Amino acid sequence: MDAGAKNRVSRRKFLKAAAVAPLFLADWKLEDTFINSVNARIKPADLGITLIHEHVLVDFIGADKISPDRWKHKDVIKKALPYLLEIKKRGIKSLVECTPAFLGRDVKLLQKLSQQSGLTIITNTGYYGASDNKYLPAWAFTESAEELAARWIAEFENGIEGTNVKPGFIKTGVNSGPLSALHQKLITAAALTHLKTGLTICSHTGPALPANQEIEILKKMGVNPKAFVWVHANGTREEIVNTAISGCWVSLDGIGDDDKSVAANGELIIFLKSKGLLNQLLISHDAGWYTPGEPDGGKFRGYTTISDKLIPYLKSKGFEEKDLNQLMVQNPANAFTIKIRKL
Repeated sequence: MDAGAKNRVSRRKFLKAAAVAPLFLADWKLEDTFINSVNARIKPADLGITLIHEHVLVDFIGADKISPDRWKHKDVIKKALPYLLEIKKRGIKSLVECTPAFLGRDVKLLQKLSQQSGLTIITNTGYYGASDNKYLPAWAFTESAEELAARWIAEFENGIEGTNVKPGFIKTGVNSGPLSALHQKLITAAALTHLKTGLTICSHTGPALPANQEIEILKKMGVNPKAFVWVHANGTREEIVNTAISGCWVSLDGIGDDDKSVAANGELIIFLKSKGLLNQLLISHDAGWYTPGEPDGGKFRGYTTISDKLIPYLKSKGFEEKDLNQLMVQNPANAFTIKIRKL
């Protein structure tokens, strides 16, 4: 049997196992929990195999210049839909779209793509302070944490930008060094929003230093670190383990197409499993990226490396179907279930 055939057999076995495996959601009653997609509220058990950090469209022009007039839905759909259909064929059921407001979040576009692809797509509320605040609206600098949180809570309660689409998580971002006062305010606003809505906080962070500072703010606000996703988690293995001890989610979401990236991420996943942290891991590609202003939206990277390369790699190293189910089904459902998590 050639390598391609082996991969197809492996994928079929994983999909079958994922379809029948029980979904454990900590101590919560399943009937009391839900997840917001761009089309409807769904049960966590219906999320299925999920990519937890991807993008359809990202516009880097800046918060002061961005406008939905810079792209046309038909052009983005023509470019992005085939890539979404590719992962649907591979058994992926859901995609968490992490583009925040003022960086190209377009919930009407995501609704269309969800309907045409058959994928469950989840969008967000919140503001992104990384990249030295280029993507923050003017009022983010002057309003209090409470005022910012009120804006995000309103999107959860009433819908985003006059639509019926409600966010499924909070997306924020900080720089890679010690947290500035402004970024501390963003995390405080995220904590306030979580305590009101139960939305999980996904913060573009990177190194362990700012991650631990974010976690300390959340704890002071009474938010359990289980409500926090450490996005783009990186550092030494010791740093990752020491930060994960808090209970936060560790997101390895930059899995690249090349064999080196697959092997490095695969070995880190195996190591973290050996430390008892498999049930806190989330994985994705951080791929896609239709870019307005570039010819044909620029280079669009697909979302298939995990299915085609990483899962076979993990299986070759002894991962069983139950491990993959934990990683790709149970963990995303647990992470994105809307539930207030207090200390």
